[in-house]
Amino acid sequence: MPFIDFRPNPRLFPFESHWFSSPSGKVHYVDEGEGPPILFLHGNPTWSFLYRGIIIRLRKRFRCIAPDLPGFGLSEHPADYGYTPEEHAQTVEYLMAELDLRDLTLMGHDWGGPIAMRVALNQVDRIRALVMGNTWYWPMDAPHLRAFSWLLSTGYAQGLIHKRNMFVERILPLGAKHPLAAEVLEHYRGPFPTVDSRAGIAELARQLGSAAHWLGDIEMEAHTGLGHLPLLLTWGMDDLAFTPPFMDPFRRDFQKARVVRLDARHLIQEDAPGEVSQAIQEFLGR
Repeated sequence: MPFIDFRPNPRLFPFESHWFSSPSGKVHYVDEGEGPPILFLHGNPTWSFLYRGIIIRLRKRFRCIAPDLPGFGLSEHPADYGYTPEEHAQTVEYLMAELDLRDLTLMGHDWGGPIAMRVALNQVDRIRALVMGNTWYWPMDAPHLRAFSWLLSTGYAQGLIHKRNMFVERILPLGAKHPLAAEVLEHYRGPFPTVDSRAGIAELARQLGSAAHWLGDIEMEAHTGLGHLPLLLTWGMDDLAFTPPFMDPFRRDFQKARVVRLDARHLIQEDAPGEVSQAIQEFLGR
């Protein structure tokens, strides 16, 4: 399945589309504004649309780049792609090389967090700072998320993700403190209209447990490889999954960690785009 026939509403997503021919297929990204670059990485089951409110606020002072990982958003859904976080990290590195991004701030959310950490470890000379929101980078050990991971890996749950788009229809709305507007939810639903188009969502759900070794390597390398970098944590304090104790390993491994606590659940970009944008602007302006 190459591409999905979905066109975002320019009123909600007022950005020019750009395309990059990666070894994994064509990758869609937005590239707005001028100034120090920030690369925004989404998780599951979102896409660059998630960051629209932040990009609009920051593009006057920063170059804001937000790709759609293969199988998500407006990017190609390559048939020979495994949709693992390891492959996604490689794709992000290809994009960074294509755009020759340097002195770069990486922001990761949900699966975008460990993907950003792996990219930063591999490309540390290009990285200026990290921003992380409601994410992780170690093997999943919290009991509630281990149970969630096991459940999502079952044939029954995988079938619901593929056949009924359960992750978008049922799980995603729980991540916002206030109900998502119908037109916003439609933009999260739009890129996944068919059973086959949801392969990326299903695999990242399964990878919560399956990527333990990959995540373990990141955890082992994080302190010595990245601990010197400035880190901003923008954290939704009412997240049902990534609760406040998930900040502790970040503060353990990073010498210069700053925390901004948000009145938000998991989708901090939906609940508090203004607060996140202000925190990033103050953090990078220091």
